[in-house]
Amino acid sequence: MKAGICLLLLCEMCTELSTSLGKNGNQKKDKEESLLQNLETAEPFEEQVPLEFTLYNLTEKNMNFGFNLYRKIALKHDNNVFFSPLSMSFVMAVFMLAAKGETYKQIVQGTNLHLLQGKQNFHQLPTLFKQLKDNITENDELVLQRGSLSFVQKNFRLKEPFLNLSKQYFDMEFLNVDFHNSTHAKNIINQNINKKTKGKIPKLFEEFDQHAKLVLVDYILFKGKWLHPFNTRFTELETFYIDKYRNVQVPMMFKSDMVASTLDKNLQCIVLKLPYRGSAHMLIAMPEKEGDYASLEDHITAELVESWLRNMKTRKMDIFFPKFKLDQKYQMHELLRILGIQNLFTKRADLSQLTDQRFVKVSKIIQRAVIEVDEKGTEAAAVSGSEITAYSMPPTIKVNQPFLFMIYEETFKTLLFMGRVVNPTEL
Repeated sequence: MKAGICLLLLCEMCTELSTSLGKNGNQKKDKEESLLQNLETAEPFEEQVPLEFTLYNLTEKNMNFGFNLYRKIALKHDNNVFFSPLSMSFVMAVFMLAAKGETYKQIVQGTNLHLLQGKQNFHQLPTLFKQLKDNITENDELVLQRGSLSFVQKNFRLKEPFLNLSKQYFDMEFLNVDFHNSTHAKNIINQNINKKTKGKIPKLFEEFDQHAKLVLVDYILFKGKWLHPFNTRFTELETFYIDKYRNVQVPMMFKSDMVASTLDKNLQCIVLKLPYRGSAHMLIAMPEKEGDYASLEDHITAELVESWLRNMKTRKMDIFFPKFKLDQKYQMHELLRILGIQNLFTKRADLSQLTDQRFVKVSKIIQRAVIEVDEKGTEAAAVSGSEITAYSMPPTIKVNQPFLFMIYEETFKTLLFMGRVVNPTEL
């Protein structure tokens, strides 16, 4: 059985007025450096000492941005959750190239990168995102692919520096479509999405805003193979306890293996690390008390995850873990507004680094993510001061109640995907 993860993130941009561009025949082609220089014009936040600007600082801030998004999703319902913080970070980085002024500042602050601010750092942001992408996608064993597509309304002119920089740093591909012929545009976009996601998401778009000017698609494909696979012969139906009143029968995988684990006494949860090939792993956090995952969600941070990893010990264990498949879709623009990124979605949006046309805003950002976990692996198209110990772990761990999980690339400390499984039998 093939397994994996597929992630798709869509941004739709529109104009509030359906007017065409004015005269742009004499538009000057700026040098690539001019756009990066213009990023320095954003007013600084309140005076803070910038942190050392490294790839690891970036991934730490990206991770905490992901946890902030996760909490907003988790507050909306008590069902399964699955998304990619990494893809959201890349899309927001693209908008940093497009935005200016207050719009730019809100994106930087909302994505948790404002502590890394400082004039010496502005030029480094796109470079660091490119380094991160190159480092995690060039790992042949990890089998992670990502890219971006922009579907642009015919005659909608994008600035040359934005075109060049988005291609250079984010591997952006640009395709012209006619959104006025919505059926044809929808078919072209859905066909490209289907191809890029290897058939995992064959049909996503149903309709477009009549004033759409640009649709941005960011995709991630992850085909993780367990370093030590589960044996399919041992998979059997067992009970998974959703809460004290409900339970379901699920295919429960089993293996006896050397497993890294720890016990967080403060948050009362067991944490397991199941490695993939290629320096990535699935980190599983299961509350000891049935259904008590709210406290864990409230306190999870990059620092907490690092403390879990530091305190893990490896020992022989019997592990029972459910097979599951999730297919989740989120209106990310609603969540980003709550995090303070507001101007981007209103008439106050300043996207003057993207185009000379006025009244351009982002109408919506949608993320859809699919994950399937089985015996072979995974395929998809993401508290300071805790008392943590690595002893007194039970010799058998059965993950048979709701749990949180993260897919984490360990070399560069990158949170690829994150989710919550409340009912493994539901998408």
